[in-house]
Amino acid sequence: MKTALYARVSTLDKGQDPQMQLRELREYCERRGWTVTGEYVDVGVSGSKDSRPELNRLMTDAKRRRFDTMLVWKLDRFGRSLKHLVSALGEFQALGVAFVSLRDGFDLTTPAGRLMFNMVASFAEFERDLISERVRSGIANRRAKGFRVGRKSIVLDAGRLTTLRSEGLTIREIAQTLGCSRSLVHKTLSEQAA
Repeated sequence: MKTALYARVSTLDKGQDPQMQLRELREYCERRGWTVTGEYVDVGVSGSKDSRPELNRLMTDAKRRRFDTMLVWKLDRFGRSLKHLVSALGEFQALGVAFVSLRDGFDLTTPAGRLMFNMVASFAEFERDLISERVRSGIANRRAKGFRVGRKSIVLDAGRLTTLRSEGLTIREIAQTLGCSRSLVHKTLSEQAA
């Protein structure tokens, strides 16, 4: 089985070294008879960032079907956010790439591992629903108290807009000058013409 290894350390201070992770991952692959086709190592990058140079390269190679399994030393080396983890695992699953976290015993090449992934995904979906419900409740509460919800309306000075347009400025230039969107400039000009 073609396997990609991913390792990450936040800093080289404090004696952190990705080689320790990679050594264990290589030994695991050797025991299982898997072929290591690529090693992706992020050094000095926080796990809280969803976008990391080597992780991005790994995801690109996964889409190119360069490996069948992705092996990481521990889940927190791959990502710290449940949302990012579930999203990445879902993408791997759609691509037919199995995910294994060596130290956590999280192995999506087994039925028990796939069951665990479905449970983790369900918890993440539950968390998203709770957040959405709290946001809706907060908005309803603000409205009930008489507060405006959403962005403030932007009203353009029609005279200035006409002047800028007559000076030959493009819609984009007018929007930049007035600090608004191009669609608002279009809308205001259309209302003036009507």
